[in-house]
Amino acid sequence: MVNARTYPLWRELAMSEDLPKEALKTVIEALCTPAMTSDGFDVKADRWREEALKAALPALLARTSAKRLRGRLLVHADEKTLAALASDGTVTAADVPAILRHRRAWAGLVSALARHPGQVEAAIALLPRLPEHEVEQVVRDWDPDRYTRTKDTAPAPPVPPELFDAVLEACLTPLAAYLLQPEPEEGWEAVSAFSKDWSLELGGRAGWAMLARCPERWAQLAAHPTFGAAVQHLLLDHAETQALEDARLRAADPDGEALPVDPAPALSEALLRACLPALCLPELADLPNPQVTARRTLHHIANRVRSNPRLAVLAADQLHAAADALVTRGQLLTWSDKQEGDHEFDGRVLRLAEDLALLSANPDNLAGACAQLARLDPPAVVSPKPSRTLNRVLDNTDPDHDRPARLLERHYEHRRVQALTALAANPHTPHAAVADILGGLHPAELAWIAEKAGGPDWFLAAAAAIPVPEDEDDGVVRLMDDDELGKHPDPAAVLQSWLDSPATGEILSRSEVYRAVVKSRYRTLEHLRQIPADEVLARHEPEVALTILLDHCGRSTRRWEALAAAMTFDCNDEKITFGQLLDSLDPAPAQAHTS
Repeated sequence: MVNARTYPLWRELAMSEDLPKEALKTVIEALCTPAMTSDGFDVKADRWREEALKAALPALLARTSAKRLRGRLLVHADEKTLAALASDGTVTAADVPAILRHRRAWAGLVSALARHPGQVEAAIALLPRLPEHEVEQVVRDWDPDRYTRTKDTAPAPPVPPELFDAVLEACLTPLAAYLLQPEPEEGWEAVSAFSKDWSLELGGRAGWAMLARCPERWAQLAAHPTFGAAVQHLLLDHAETQALEDARLRAADPDGEALPVDPAPALSEALLRACLPALCLPELADLPNPQVTARRTLHHIANRVRSNPRLAVLAADQLHAAADALVTRGQLLTWSDKQEGDHEFDGRVLRLAEDLALLSANPDNLAGACAQLARLDPPAVVSPKPSRTLNRVLDNTDPDHDRPARLLERHYEHRRVQALTALAANPHTPHAAVADILGGLHPAELAWIAEKAGGPDWFLAAAAAIPVPEDEDDGVVRLMDDDELGKHPDPAAVLQSWLDSPATGEILSRSEVYRAVVKSRYRTLEHLRQIPADEVLARHEPEVALTILLDHCGRSTRRWEALAAAMTFDCNDEKITFGQLLDSLDPAPAQAHTS
């Protein structure tokens, strides 16, 4: 135990070139022994010791060859320091066992060791010890100074080919193994329905990151006997998307090249044909829970065709057969009613229609997709309450912002008619199946077809021929401010029409309606009683409910206690209206009001 004030001296001794060999053990012991006092461990003094040791560590390791003493020093170094020392050769492969006795392997250590030709094999031997998500970092972080390097600094040496190949193989192995036995992970049934629907997402992000670094080897790797299938899947999923993203990043650079109008594909036709065996995910054909897995597989295939449009021609028969098989196996066109709380229901139906429009040539399946679209709830189209600032901006940037077709797109409620347009564009879709839906579309959806659809002529003509009664409006719930409401003979009736509209049943539009009603000076208690209690009490100024609650609860202690108990609702709880909350404060059902 040395005096804490002498640590700077021990540091200078350790770094002195004149320190004799016989003194090394004593200096190391002094700097590695925790600082103690007569009262026990000294936190402040030990911090001084650690600072002195950190400064002296490179010099001590450079002069110490004894394994025990080196091990004593290595245990006190952090990962960044060890990686830097390994990079300059002070720490070598011979020190790895001592390092691993106290910490796990990490990517920085592997990269640093592999910078020296005689240690590449030892570095490769550490790859199996890395967590799966860290293996690719060995190559990604090969040059830790890439962002801070100056012109006068020597560049980092190239990644040794044998290390690159070992990392590539390690990154491809998990996906290759999954494809051989694509069983869901244990316990996947316990996760939410949303997660189940996306449970088959092929991973391989690290594998693609490595593949993206060697495009000249793609053709060779796609034919590899062990990793070929994994490489084909990764190329189909990522190559074109990554190429487009890279082109956009270059175009965003002020000094970069402009985004080409018709960029060259990342995959040649020959390479795309070489990937066709993996196109329809044959490895996933027999997974359990086909109602979920078949739907997800179909969507995955469709996304591949969207990324690689040439596949629609090169593999037409293969795609048609796969779509038919998946629809049959998963019973995807068997209608099941929407369950309460199933917020993904509409999305699943819409995705299925879009995917079949792209992949299927079966008239019955395409007609079934049309029938499912017809059974979805019509959109609730809301024109928001005027805002002087917002209107001024929109009038300059989007003069048509208040047209029904444009309003339909505000909350992506045009997706149903967009999917119908895609089905109509498929030459195998029966015209009658499409025409049967047109008569039941919302007026705004018909307006969207006329203005934005761009479908086949027969489809546009059929939509234009749908008769519109003269007394029917455009189907838009137009919210107004009080100035506009005051011009109406019965403003309260207008507010009630908003509350009675389908917009209050849509999660994205109902808050707009409730907000417009609550903030209007023409609202009455009857209006507020129909609005969810949390909207009135928690999402607006307290003054909205203050007078009502004071009048209703009055001097009744029991009512105030009941109010406090009733206001413990959470945002995820079943919604009760403000009227139901007021009625619950009385011992018997209210006679004067209903909600």
